[in-house]
Amino acid sequence: MNSSVFSDAFEAAGLRSSSIGGASFPIQRGSEMIPTIEWNGMQIRMIDQRKLPSKIEWFTCRGHKDVIRAIQWMVIRGAPAIGVAAAMGLALGAQSIRAKTYVSFMRTFREMAQEMLLARPTAVNLRWAVERMTALMKKLPDRPLDEIKSALKKESEVILAEDIDINRRMGKVGQRVVPHGATILTHCNAGSLATAGYGTALGVIRAAHENGKNITVIADETRPWLQGLRLTAFELMEEGIPVSVIADNAAGSLMKQKKITVVITGADRIAANGDVANKIGTYQVAVLAKENKIPFYVAAPISTIDPTIKNGDMIPVEERGPEEIRRFGRSEIGPAGVSVLNPAFDITPSKYVTGIITEKGLIHPPFKTNIEKALKDP
Repeated sequence: MNSSVFSDAFEAAGLRSSSIGGASFPIQRGSEMIPTIEWNGMQIRMIDQRKLPSKIEWFTCRGHKDVIRAIQWMVIRGAPAIGVAAAMGLALGAQSIRAKTYVSFMRTFREMAQEMLLARPTAVNLRWAVERMTALMKKLPDRPLDEIKSALKKESEVILAEDIDINRRMGKVGQRVVPHGATILTHCNAGSLATAGYGTALGVIRAAHENGKNITVIADETRPWLQGLRLTAFELMEEGIPVSVIADNAAGSLMKQKKITVVITGADRIAANGDVANKIGTYQVAVLAKENKIPFYVAAPISTIDPTIKNGDMIPVEERGPEEIRRFGRSEIGPAGVSVLNPAFDITPSKYVTGIITEKGLIHPPFKTNIEKALKDP
C-alpha cells in the first residue's frame, strides 16, 4: 500500500524515522515479540504502523510533543498502546523539565499532561495513563527532582509490562468462549500492534490457537486506514494462524451463510452500562451478529471501562480529516472538493454485546451491575 501521503505529513510534523527492514521482516523473532513501543536510552521508539506491511520502521521520539504527534498521526494506535505511549511520553517530557522546585516542576508537568490528554479524545486508556502518572507525581513532593524523573520513567516501564501481562491473562479468559474449529470474525486491529504486546481481541485468538483449537480468522479490511488488511492479517500470517480478509460490507453475507462462528473485537472505551466505543464499523457488525444469532464479544482491559460515562451517548467520538477518505496514497479517488464525514469510532449499545472479556474474567449481562462488581474486585 502506498502510504506516502501519511508519511509525508508525518515527516512535515518534525518526527524522524529509521528503517529496520523490509516487508519480510517478521513481527516476531522466534518467540520474541518485536515491541510496538519501547525505551531506547532516553528516547522512545515505536513502529510506524502506517508503513506496515510494506516495511517496518522505528520512529524516534525525543520529547513529549513527538509522542503526541505520533498518537495524532496514527503512527501508534489502539487504545492500550496509546495509554502506554502517553505514560512514556510524559516520563520522557519530564526529563527535560529544568525547574528547581517541586511546585515549578509540577506546574510544567501538568501542562504537558493537558497537552497529552488532547492527543485523541475517544480512547479512555490515554486519560487513565495520564492520571496514573499525575497521581505518582503527587506522592513525591519531598523527593529530589532527579529522583522524581527516575520514578516517572520507571512507572511508565511498569505500565508497559503490566499491559503485556494483562493481555495474556485476557487471552486465557477469552479463549474459553472460542469453540474448537471456530471461524472468528474480527474488526480493525486489536493485536500486539494495538497494545504493548500480545493483544486484546487477537490475544484471545492467539490463546485459542496456542490451545490447539484449529481456528480460522476472517478480518474486516476496516476502512479508511485498512487496519484489518494491513495489520491484523499481517500479525496472524506471521504467526501461522489462518486468516482471510473481506471488504467491510461483506460481513453480513458471510454471517447469513453460517460462515462465522463468533465475533471478537477490541474497544477504545466502555461505558458503565456496557456500551462500547470501537473503530467505525463495529456497530453494524454487532447488529448483524445479533440478527444472525452469532455471539459478539468485546476484549478489553479493565482500564478501558470508564465508570464516569453512564452510557455510550456520552462518549466523545473523534472526527478525523477528509483526506483519509478522499485519498489513497497520493491519489485523489473522489471528486475534488467533495464533502466527507469521517468519524473514527462508533458506539455499540450493550444489548448487542454477548460478553466483555477482561483480565479479571468474563463480564456477562446485566452489564451495569457486573461491571460495578468487576471494578471493585481487587
